[in-house]
Amino acid sequence: MRFSMSGRPRGLALSILIAASCLALPLCLTSTPSYALSEIQREDVPSPVTPPANSDSAAPGAAVPMPEPPGTKPADRQPADDTDKSEPETPPANGGITSPRADPDAPPPAVVYDLNTLPEPVKRMHGLLIEACRTGDIEKLRPLIGKGDSMTQLSLGDIDGDPVTFLKSLSGDGDGQEILAILEEVLSAGYVHVDTGTPQELYVWPYFFALPLDKLDARQRVELFKLVTASDYDDMKQFGAYIFYRVGITPTGQWLFFVAGD
Repeated sequence: MRFSMSGRPRGLALSILIAASCLALPLCLTSTPSYALSEIQREDVPSPVTPPANSDSAAPGAAVPMPEPPGTKPADRQPADDTDKSEPETPPANGGITSPRADPDAPPPAVVYDLNTLPEPVKRMHGLLIEACRTGDIEKLRPLIGKGDSMTQLSLGDIDGDPVTFLKSLSGDGDGQEILAILEEVLSAGYVHVDTGTPQELYVWPYFFALPLDKLDARQRVELFKLVTASDYDDMKQFGAYIFYRVGITPTGQWLFFVAGD
């Protein structure tokens, strides 16, 4: 097929015209007058239109949270957890009567070894406990522990199930002989009479319950080491009080507690 030579100049001119038009288009666009920055700032910018919440065109995360009203303080905002933290914790049921009473600023109470100075009900309960320990049968403690509201407190927390079974669980041998030995050793130490004339009046063994450990003399430390090790003693000094097993008996002869810990 042959092309006519007479058509080439016309085609060439058409091509040049199209190219020139393409070059002129950006020049036309850039020639559009622009606004100065100061003029834009002087204009009132319209408030943005918030799209409907159910609009399908709203992109995820595009919603901007509304600012809080002027003058709102951080304290006015409700926390996620609206639990009232200002309520004081409920005090323990025993009023802390089993807690160590060692007050370094108060004069130490008298340490007593003579059991004959005890009120008869206290002396009787003390003797029954010693007798039960020496049998080697932890079941002998059951009638002394009691039941219900008058039951001896054996832990700083609640215990589940049978109290004698609980005491066995504290004993390293599993049958309760170790805990009986500890109880007898505690009751063989000197005692203190605390809170005299108050509803919390008690006779407590051992007397370390109410004495600052850092003020014990050499003889008293020997008595303490019958119950605890030197390492335990160091730990208790850091805590600030004796926290091994102690026994409390009321003036009426009720075995109130046999607990350890703080």
